[in-house]
Amino acid sequence: MSLTKTAWAIFNQSIIQYHLLDNVDAQEENPFEEGSLERILYSKNWIDTVQWHLEDLIRDENISPDEALFLKRRIDASNQKRTDLVEYIDHYFFEKYRHIPIKTDARLNTETPAWAFDRLSILALKIYHMKIEASREDAEVKHREKCRVKLSILKEQYKDLSLAIEQLLTDISEGSVIMKTYKQMKMYNDESLNPILYQKKKQHG
Repeated sequence: MSLTKTAWAIFNQSIIQYHLLDNVDAQEENPFEEGSLERILYSKNWIDTVQWHLEDLIRDENISPDEALFLKRRIDASNQKRTDLVEYIDHYFFEKYRHIPIKTDARLNTETPAWAFDRLSILALKIYHMKIEASREDAEVKHREKCRVKLSILKEQYKDLSLAIEQLLTDISEGSVIMKTYKQMKMYNDESLNPILYQKKKQHG
């Protein structure tokens, strides 16, 4: 089985497990071996799935300001965990391919393999939820029809993205694409880089 198909199965396993509980506070029960790529992929999607539903909650028009602020900070923390896992996945690929001889005409790609798998994880969530909307009995027929069209497009995106990821990994394994890792350098959570945070710290220092 190709790595994209393996990842797709893992992502959907995580999504189904989450929706058995359907609670943003549910604890992840990762079935894969500690330190394995499969375990990391499962955790990655679990974070994405929880965050998907946090984003739903924060858009409630009747949410209180205090609850919205709590959720916003929780989403920020989730984004940081998500980024950390993506970088960890890229480190896995970097180690796997670090000894591959690089061709003289090797090119750089616009995104790393891990960020492509990040897109695949989100796509799994989109397809899962669009399937629900496309068959929701309490929705209007027009709504269901629109969602079926969108679902068809999402499925095509899945095929295209899976193929593109496989092509990228093949090119890296053959030395045609340079495998590099990048830190995202997120600034909004860093007290030394976010002016709101470091000015506030200075005022109270």
